[in-house]
Amino acid sequence: MKIRKSLFFVLIISLLLPSCGQKAPEELPTPQSQVTTVPDVDGLAQSFLSAWQAKNYKSMYEMLSSSAKKSFSLEDFTAYYEETASNATLQSVDTEVLSTTLNPESAIAKFKVTYNTSLFGSFDREMDMPFSWENDSWLVNWNSGLIMPELGGGSHLSLEVLANDRGAIYDRNGEPIADETTAWSLAIIPNQIEEGKEGQLLNILSELTGKTPESIQASYEDLRLTDWYVAVGEASDTDVQANWDTLVSLGGLQMSKYQTRYYYDGGIAPQAIGYVLSIPTDEVEAYKEKGYQGDEYVGQAGLEKYAEEALAGKPAANLYVVDSNNQVISKLNQADSRLAENITTTLDKNLQIQAQNAIMGFKGAVVVMEVDTGRILAMASSPSLDTNLFDPNNTNSSALLNDLLNDGDQRLLNRVTQGTYPAGSVFKIIDMAAALESDLYTPDTTYYCGSYFEELQGEKFKDWTVDHDLPASGTLTLTQGLIRSCNPWFYHIGLDLFRQKGATYISDMARGFGLGSATGIDQVAEDTGQIVDPSTDGDAVQQGIGQGDMLVTPLQVVRYTAAIANGGTLYRPQLVERITTTAGVDVSTLSPEATGTLPISQETLEAIQTAMRGVVSSRIGTARDALSGLAIPTYGKTGTAQNPMGDSHAWFTGYTDENREDLPDIAVTVIAENAGEGSEIAAPIFRRMIETYFYGEPKKLFDWEVKLNVTKTPTEEFTLTPTEGGEQQSTPAPAG
Repeated sequence: MKIRKSLFFVLIISLLLPSCGQKAPEELPTPQSQVTTVPDVDGLAQSFLSAWQAKNYKSMYEMLSSSAKKSFSLEDFTAYYEETASNATLQSVDTEVLSTTLNPESAIAKFKVTYNTSLFGSFDREMDMPFSWENDSWLVNWNSGLIMPELGGGSHLSLEVLANDRGAIYDRNGEPIADETTAWSLAIIPNQIEEGKEGQLLNILSELTGKTPESIQASYEDLRLTDWYVAVGEASDTDVQANWDTLVSLGGLQMSKYQTRYYYDGGIAPQAIGYVLSIPTDEVEAYKEKGYQGDEYVGQAGLEKYAEEALAGKPAANLYVVDSNNQVISKLNQADSRLAENITTTLDKNLQIQAQNAIMGFKGAVVVMEVDTGRILAMASSPSLDTNLFDPNNTNSSALLNDLLNDGDQRLLNRVTQGTYPAGSVFKIIDMAAALESDLYTPDTTYYCGSYFEELQGEKFKDWTVDHDLPASGTLTLTQGLIRSCNPWFYHIGLDLFRQKGATYISDMARGFGLGSATGIDQVAEDTGQIVDPSTDGDAVQQGIGQGDMLVTPLQVVRYTAAIANGGTLYRPQLVERITTTAGVDVSTLSPEATGTLPISQETLEAIQTAMRGVVSSRIGTARDALSGLAIPTYGKTGTAQNPMGDSHAWFTGYTDENREDLPDIAVTVIAENAGEGSEIAAPIFRRMIETYFYGEPKKLFDWEVKLNVTKTPTEEFTLTPTEGGEQQSTPAPAG
């Protein structure tokens, strides 16, 4: 009791002291508490799984516990995931954290993984991800079972694939274009040719390869006394066996047998069909994710690339779990095969070969399209290349391939779809359409077509007749202007419409005809070209004759030519007629697809058709001589496009009006680079396409041929229209 009183008095005194003039003590700071937050296991687990989805194996590894890192290096850890992904044909993983359990020194995150694979579809697994507390953080106690439960204890996946044969490619009539088969490479050893048998040797090699005897002979003419290997070409095993007795009796012939992706006739439409190559090293992993083993040949261009999935199919496959000794523990999954599918193209083999032969020797292109469907019946680009040479098992490959690919001729360029050129006089069709739609002109409007155009002060542009020493064409109607291809008439239209209707008027008409944009073909690569609005009177004058900065492709030109023929509908060009199973069941078939209409009236269309008929039939028509005597009704337009880098390009575009049910009408466009006049070069090639299509074979030789595909020269009896390598530029020579 006394103690408590004493404490009470001490307390009272202590409280009264400040009032006695003494300084009060400073206030003490408020106590602060510091809380350490334990990392969220759920979030860490999700971060680990997200890194897996992104294939960021380094980030995953950084989340591992020290004991896990001692067991697996970063390289081994990464290799485990990559090997598993490759063998499972894993395309992606979907992950989800299901629940977490937290203890003082450990934690567990239960998670689910969906494996999305190319060959085995999708399948799920649930696993527990263990964590340990180290250095104030949760870290993953990783083991291989966290990739897939079956891989616990260091097991691995092993993939067994039973590959398919690649699907075949056919022409529209079922003739083979590309197939998996046995082939023979054929070559000549010149000094071993037997006396008296050279002609027989040349003829049978010509029959097997499709090359002319003259071209084969020319390839070794300067090497007759040598034992050099002179590559000739390839032939299918079927054809070789049919001629076996004759072939083995001929000296100087060397043959080598090999299994291959065989392209018949030295490559039918090679730039359109494409070719196969082994998977590039930097793309192997991407292909493995799709179910490839990595050692296959895959499409690298054209239809081979476009239809890779259909042509390759999917192989049967088994996925095994194996131990460290590669002994099978269990089968994890299996996949049934999806057989490769076959492609039937719209191409006509005979027409295509004749197109290739006709343009061979020039740089240029030939394209043939059905006017009412958009089907491409022929697509020839020159110089070309035997795509069989891409197979290193072909002994001719090492002899020829590198030289051909590096000769500067861009042999793999598809000049039909990727070659861009000034349109030249084939653009006058669009000028005429623009003039008639402007209400400033009628088909009967006249203009004096002199030798020169002098409406621009200080400028003087000549007509084509000047270079041919022909008199001026005189007063012509607009229709006659197109028939005669009078340059001054269309210089005038270009200038007049620019001044009266604006800079975009003719350009917009050209765009309405499909120029300056993609045609819509998706089976092969294409260039859009360009239509540039003129900015000056001089630009407008040049636009009037298809010159200046404009660039068009032959495919664009044939497309609008077909539209003129069919009444105005622009169709999507198409190369694939159908895709079928090996049992012949259609998977898909071509449906003609209209993608637009020409922006002109019926009256304008009919006026253009009349003028294009006159180009062929009128006494002043620029193609009358080239197409005289052709019984098939044809319509067309010649073109000679000036080229600042060399001689003019020769154009011809036209169509037929035969109205036969068995042979639908076609449009054909031809361009021969640096070849001169369209009427002298391109129009005859057009004629050959028409004759081949309707009659099955050419009926008339070109003026520069001594026989089919063999050119006259002033100094010797004949040379090949093309050399087989395409090095020789053919030019027209006087008859006889």
